[in-house]
Amino acid sequence: MTMKKTNFFVPFFFFGTIFFGVASAGDKNALAASFVFGDSLVDAGNNNYFQTLSRANSPPNGIDFKPSRGNPTGRFTNGRTIADIVGEKLGQPSYAVPYLAPNASGEAILNGVNYASGAGGILNATGSVFGNRLGMDIQVDYFTNTRKQFDKLLGEDKARDYIRKSLFSIVIGSNDFLNNYLVPFVAAQARLTQTPDSFVDDMISHLRNQLKRLYDLDARKFVVGNVAPIGCIPYQKLINQLQDKQCVDLANKLALQYNARLKDLLMVELKDSFKDAHFVHANVYDLFMDLIVNFKNYGFRTASEACCETKGRLAGILPCGPTSSLCTDRSKHVFWDAYHPTEAANLLIADKLLYGDSKFVTPFNVLHLRDL
Repeated sequence: MTMKKTNFFVPFFFFGTIFFGVASAGDKNALAASFVFGDSLVDAGNNNYFQTLSRANSPPNGIDFKPSRGNPTGRFTNGRTIADIVGEKLGQPSYAVPYLAPNASGEAILNGVNYASGAGGILNATGSVFGNRLGMDIQVDYFTNTRKQFDKLLGEDKARDYIRKSLFSIVIGSNDFLNNYLVPFVAAQARLTQTPDSFVDDMISHLRNQLKRLYDLDARKFVVGNVAPIGCIPYQKLINQLQDKQCVDLANKLALQYNARLKDLLMVELKDSFKDAHFVHANVYDLFMDLIVNFKNYGFRTASEACCETKGRLAGILPCGPTSSLCTDRSKHVFWDAYHPTEAANLLIADKLLYGDSKFVTPFNVLHLRDL
């Protein structure tokens, strides 16, 4: 599937590069650029620009996103994503611009580009139930175009050095289970012919190739997140008719199976193969599970009910939108909707990725990676 930029009209378009003035571009400790790959957890609006059922461009999405004055930008949460927050705290002068946005060209890309797409996955078939989406292969294709633009902007030598100092964040994999292998009814036959081991093998094989392609394009600083405890999200609780403190065992077991393979890929295989690259393994599974189990210790009221819910006690299958009911205090909910965390949860997760210890980030945290 090849996506092209279109002029498809989207309500509440927010085109401008978003500056927040955390650090100047000349700050020696500032991040060179931030390149973000992944799914709806870090999509900054790419899905606004093509026909898809996976879209967050209607209120109340973005209600707490200050740069847009509370208007939706295509982020699948009430405020900032984890990638937004990490970029801010690492000294990025502005958020990485969505690749498909009209202003994703010229000097605007020097702070970074976001290629993430709601419903996207490691495998090309993932998310097909939503229609159009950008899978990881296409996202890397798009970075190839960006890489050529950097050569034109900076010259080949400076561009190569700049890219090698930049951060490459990859947050992907959940949809390969939720919107592929575990899709109710649709994927039932596939599960009879493909074992979990075989499916995870396919995921790892594709991701290995995708990371190698980025390396060949001069990426050297990688942060790769594993899959969260997807069996504990409100969507899975609802369709499986579980109680508040219950989680879907199969979904979590698949996530853990993939996560073990991913850690070996990053910490052993690729570390040995690409001696001049740095791979940080972000243990998103344990980060989210810690929030879900100990939510009261972090000041949350619930880790099972979504703040923005369309139907059902634990938020329904339908996305957050204008007809949804909204909780009274968004800071007290771990989940914004049936799939995605609130900005309050994203802030806690981002801080542990930036400053945390080996329980959540190995071999070192993201702040240390920036300064290498």
